[in-house]
Amino acid sequence: MDELALLKLSNGPVTRTRLVRDLSALGLGPGDSVMFHTRLSALGYVTGGSQTLIDALREVVGDQGTLMVTCGWNDAPPYEWTTWPPDWQEAVRAEHPAFDPERAECDHSFGRLPEALRRQPGAVRSRHPDASFAALGAAAHRLMDDHPWDDPHGPDSPLARLVALGGKVLVLGAGLDSLTVLHHAEALADAPGKRFVDYEQPILVDGRREWRRFHDIDSAEGAFDYTPVVGPERDAFEVIGQEFVASGGGVRGLVGAAESHLFDARELTAFGVAWMEDKLRR
Repeated sequence: MDELALLKLSNGPVTRTRLVRDLSALGLGPGDSVMFHTRLSALGYVTGGSQTLIDALREVVGDQGTLMVTCGWNDAPPYEWTTWPPDWQEAVRAEHPAFDPERAECDHSFGRLPEALRRQPGAVRSRHPDASFAALGAAAHRLMDDHPWDDPHGPDSPLARLVALGGKVLVLGAGLDSLTVLHHAEALADAPGKRFVDYEQPILVDGRREWRRFHDIDSAEGAFDYTPVVGPERDAFEVIGQEFVASGGGVRGLVGAAESHLFDARELTAFGVAWMEDKLRR
């Protein structure tokens, strides 16, 4: 979408001042720890792009607040690389670079904001190669340090710590299918048919590259087969998010031109766990 179209969408430039006003009206405030998901173009023409949005978010949460994003690793070896022909496997094992939290690019499918945030001075990125997060602000180390190698979406994960801190989840123009905190709900839910993955990725240990085996819920294909519940065309996280909103959960409003939502992370996670345990046991 070109600049003129974006300007028309937002009825003029979306400035830092306008973003601060809209985010505050939505309910974000000083001291909040907030994980955010953004489709930047949905906001309209944001003057300064990602940097302006990050600056506005930091202004709203203040010095005692914290911003958090999900990063992943764009260039991680795929789960199935150990099923490739032996010579291909040998090449990967010999030369694939180790995950470096300071240098590894965030998964491009998550949009521009995760990479922009993790590059900010003072940002802290968690150590997990496949399920990394990044945070900036007062609680950054508390959220990110010593990210568990196994079950990285479960207890003591950055998502669990966000919930424990009374954190929030902000969706700025993105679909509700982007609600990463629902992977934490999947990790916690006691429901039949939970799917797991075991995979190998290279990490740095005392400055040396080592291959490590990891165990997690299947966050790529889904920790559960939701098809019998939501059908083949709908995304389960989007359905859960929509039903949470319909139940009165969260606050909805405009930020720039984008329909946006602000959720309590604990309430959303609890709703997700209850939904999974109810729907998937039928």
